[in-house]
This record gives sequence, C-alpha cells and structure tokens, in this order.
Amino acid sequence: MKPPVTLRVLIVDDEAPARERLRSVLAEIAEVTVAGEASNGAEALSATHDLSPDIVLLDVRMPGMDGLEAARHLQLLEEPPAVIFTTAFDRYAVEAFEAQAVGYLLKPVRTEQLAGAIARAGRLTRAQLQQLAAAGDGHRSHLASRTRDRLKLIPVEDVQYFLADRKYTTVRHVNGEDLVEDSLRVLESEFGALFVRIHRNALVAVKYLERIERSGDGGWTVRLRGCDTPLTVSRRMAGELKERFRI
Repeated sequence: MKPPVTLRVLIVDDEAPARERLRSVLAEIAEVTVAGEASNGAEALSATHDLSPDIVLLDVRMPGMDGLEAARHLQLLEEPPAVIFTTAFDRYAVEAFEAQAVGYLLKPVRTEQLAGAIARAGRLTRAQLQQLAAAGDGHRSHLASRTRDRLKLIPVEDVQYFLADRKYTTVRHVNGEDLVEDSLRVLESEFGALFVRIHRNALVAVKYLERIERSGDGGWTVRLRGCDTPLTVSRRMAGELKERFRI
C-alpha cells in the first residue's frame, strides 16, 4: 500500500493575520503541509518557482499584482499548481466566481471548506482565467514571458510595441525584447486604450508614439520613442492614425 501523498500549499495574502489563520486551518488537514507564504502576486510567482507547491491559496484583492493576474501568469508554467482563490467578495461576486467553475473560499476560511476545496482542487484553464479577469475591474499590470521554468515579468507601462511572430508575440520594451504566448487579439482586447494597431501583425503603445511619416517606398511608418527602427504602417491604418493623433 502506497503512503498518502502530502500536498504542499503556498499561502498568498497581503495581510499577515489572514496568512496565519490559513496556516492554523491547514494544520488541521491531513496530508497537507505549508510550503511557504507570499504577500502579493509577484511574490507568489517567485515563491512558486522556488518552492514548487501543489496548490496555491490566492487572495483575490491585493495591492500591486492581485490574485487574478497572478493566477493567469501561473498557468504559463509547464506544471502549474492548482489554484484556490480566497475572497472577501460579497455574495454577488462569489456567484460570479462559481459561474466560472473556479475554486474559491469566502473569508473567514473554515477547516471543512478548505479541506473540501483541496480535495476538489483542479487546474484552472487559461480560458477560465481570461473570462474571470474580463468580469473584473482592470487589465493586467504585467505580462509574463516563460524562460525555461521561470517567469519573467514585464511591466505593461514599459512595453513599446507587440509584434506577432507565428506562435508567439514579440514584446519590445524599454529593457529589451521577450516572447509571450498572448495573441495580438487578446492583447488588443485587454489593453485597447493603451495600444493602437498599425498593422495586422503589430500593436504600438500610444505613450511611446512620436510621429507617422512617409517611407522611401511611398508607404508609411511610425517612430516610437526609444526605438531606433521605424515600424511599417498598413495603408488602411495610416489614415486612421494621422486623423487620431494629428501627427
């Protein structure tokens, strides 16, 4: 007979008393051990890489990167942990979570509820997380690029442009370039107010846009602050860009 498998749990909450309460509740559940703690979404990603937990208990509302965004980034890992959200949302918000079939616990978390959630814990799909995020009140603050088994976080405010490249999307930012798995369609839908499409394969950040100008072949290009190479603008988008930005 095989010995019972002990599940390693990472606790993520910005309030120390809440983390301590979860520790005490987990101590009452068999075959579960606390792998570590984190106080925000970014710390959760780093701790997941270092500790390889089986389950992450994620607070939803945290300053900086919240639980929803952290969960989306976690799904990029080759072996993502199961995620259970903990939330102080009111009844209507909890019903929205339930409708998306996402594991959640309403604070204050009780032992029998946590034990049941752990027993049912499944891995959230990226589609579920995108649908849940769409019902929220904002877009991600960071993008995540997977390098081997680690995630590199890229602040959205540092992104100069996105360029579609077959299966992946190239992200050019103030500190270099990286690849992400998000499609231009998803990025445009989520960050539409911050970026403008200049071509079927390119989105540029409005804040870095300097001017639109004629290219040597009679077409159009845009110049972005901090980028040496101009980007091609499709003929269809050139007129809209000139009208929108008066440049």
